[in-house]
Amino acid sequence: MIIKNIHLLLILLVLTSKGFAQKIVTVAVAANAQFAMKEIKKNFEKETGIHLELIINSSGKITAQVKEGAPFDIFLSADTQFPDALYKEGLATTKPEIYAYGSLVLWSMSKLEKSNIKTLLLSDKFDKVAIANPKLAPYGEAAIEILNYYNIYKTIETRIVNGESISQVNQYVVSGAADLGFTAKSVVLSPEMKDKGTWIEIDAKSYSPIAQGVVLLKKNQEQNFKEAEQFYKYLFTEKAKSVFRKYGYSVR
Repeated sequence: MIIKNIHLLLILLVLTSKGFAQKIVTVAVAANAQFAMKEIKKNFEKETGIHLELIINSSGKITAQVKEGAPFDIFLSADTQFPDALYKEGLATTKPEIYAYGSLVLWSMSKLEKSNIKTLLLSDKFDKVAIANPKLAPYGEAAIEILNYYNIYKTIETRIVNGESISQVNQYVVSGAADLGFTAKSVVLSPEMKDKGTWIEIDAKSYSPIAQGVVLLKKNQEQNFKEAEQFYKYLFTEKAKSVFRKYGYSVR
């Protein structure tokens, strides 16, 4: 297969070189879940001795990479649609199972008064608003829903700055390239970001529930399927659920 994406080629080279040293489970993770997953990875590796390699990107980008042949074992998406599409194409062994429900916040390096979200977004104090690309990132799609819920999308459309993923939205906010940003609650609760700026949680009634699904992928199942399956099952244990809750996710 011809590798069309240079980023994907680099991933393949890294994973192949590491594969000679030890068996690893490669976990592709939607950007919103990266901080929770770092902690879950640490706990899982300590308990089992199985090494995890995390690949962080938007759900849409990861889906495209899987279709191009990326040797990922597990995919934790920010929705259920992207992993379901892979299952329907025969690229996943399981239908997506929901591992957590995400929440959106409005975040800024400036002090945000605890006022109405609509008022904040229309305020003259703030110019650029960062949103993850809704075509690639479910959290970006939810952000557009919120703007439409408050009937202000057309009003602030020219002020919107699109990030490729939640990670890029975070970069825009922290650097000041955007005055405000719609990001995941898990980001602002992470040790890396919890003391940076201020944030306001957005009313869940203003956007559809962000049900995040995980699938086992077929690409490398003959090499380390048992280890991948073990981690897949671990995601639904109370130990993993407690970490997701810590980062602001709802789990059932």
